[in-house]
Amino acid sequence: MESRLVAVLEIGSTGIRLIVAQLLDGGQWEEKTRAEWPVALGRDVFSTGELSRESLIECLSVLRNFRELLSGWGIAPGEARCIATSALRVARNRDIFADRVRRETGFALTVVEGLEENRLMYLGARFALRQDLPLFWRANSMILEMGGGSTEVMLLRQGRMAAAHSIKLGTIHIDRRMRLRAGPGLFSERYLRDAVRNTMGLLNADMDMAGVRALAIAGADARLAASHVGSRLNDHCRVIARGDFIAFADKIRGYSIDDCIKALGMSYSDAEGFVSGILALRLFLEQTKAEQIAVLLVSIREGCLIDLAQQGADPELQEDFRSQIIASAASLGKKHGYDEEHALHVARLCMALFDALPEEQHGMGARQRMMLEAAAILHDVGTVISPSGHHRHGHYIVSNSDIFGLARSELDAIAGAVRYHRGEAPSEADPEFAALARGERILVLKMASILRVADALDRGHAQKIKKLSVERRSSTLALHAGGAYDISLELLSLEEKADLFQDVFGYKVVLS
Repeated sequence: MESRLVAVLEIGSTGIRLIVAQLLDGGQWEEKTRAEWPVALGRDVFSTGELSRESLIECLSVLRNFRELLSGWGIAPGEARCIATSALRVARNRDIFADRVRRETGFALTVVEGLEENRLMYLGARFALRQDLPLFWRANSMILEMGGGSTEVMLLRQGRMAAAHSIKLGTIHIDRRMRLRAGPGLFSERYLRDAVRNTMGLLNADMDMAGVRALAIAGADARLAASHVGSRLNDHCRVIARGDFIAFADKIRGYSIDDCIKALGMSYSDAEGFVSGILALRLFLEQTKAEQIAVLLVSIREGCLIDLAQQGADPELQEDFRSQIIASAASLGKKHGYDEEHALHVARLCMALFDALPEEQHGMGARQRMMLEAAAILHDVGTVISPSGHHRHGHYIVSNSDIFGLARSELDAIAGAVRYHRGEAPSEADPEFAALARGERILVLKMASILRVADALDRGHAQKIKKLSVERRSSTLALHAGGAYDISLELLSLEEKADLFQDVFGYKVVLS
């Protein structure tokens, strides 16, 4: 990859931050400069639901200054990657804000979903931890970033993604509600404990938190704590012993904002919500068996840089993401008691069918292949609710769940494939199908048609077809089943479910 200068600009709940870096060969990058300016967007949005006129004007002023800074590096505003997180995600007037930012400063703003924020944070964590903390990748572990408006959580089971969540629990939320309930200057730790306990209830449904042995935390509060009681692991990570973090939290429990500024040398913007944030992190820590905290000295801005630097340059990273997405899908299936052997077998059959069709014929790439694999793993997830209507219940479960690394539009397409893997074919008379964008509807048709054939090939959930070879003829896709089992049930099922495949791809499917 050719070396080039790039800029990442983040509009967060508590400030606007910029980093400029040089992308190097081999997927590496070198930081050139960074800048930050506090802007209390979260105070507006989490109180009123909207960004105030005053904060909008302040943001525009800061962005104009950053535009001038970038011009000195020869970077135009439209060339910078400009992202916004939780505050803008929930602001009712975010579209107006984004339009004014584009018109008056030239920055093209993208509001990232919580799951995209998780993906970028995972990139940063993978980069910062490397192999310097082997336990993190061997044991059950958690990556946690507590920001002003939300907490991003990733749970890993022996290095494989078990679940990812974006939770509406942030330091601004906590601090504001604690003050409302307890009165100015007082902390209601009971409220804080209730908030963390409710979050833990959600996380325990995915993985027993008492079994978490490694904890990585990102965010300004954790970094400030690590600067006082942490030790260096590498250039991008510090570690804090469990006892030292608890002692630090106890020490600052009663600190006011002025105390934080005087005793810890913090700025006013950093001091706001610092105590409640550290106390919340302590409560998370106490729910685990982690003996130390790995504090990541990176953020989603560095995640963006890594993403830009390693696009297509690191096959190992691409495979890691694919495997983490599939692991997250499988974890969702396990949570709902799916038939794992059947699901994985159908997924393998889907991949064999996908790979037998030339790309110029099906028009799908590696990303869509991975989505099809996830849909195959989850196609029967609704059986826990009702076997007869499991395709409809599966659609609801998938479309209302989080799968690490997938955008909401991708989840909707996967849910559509689950919905139509049996029963009636997709139709624009179905409001859920009609609500999809045209490209997504076509993708659902393609994935569902392949999934129907693969599911038919394991109609009895007995995995009789151990090996499948596929032969393409002029108008026929001949499937040759390995093994000497009776496959009469699969033949009958294929006759019922292969019509959509023929309509979409033009091949009649025959099994021998």
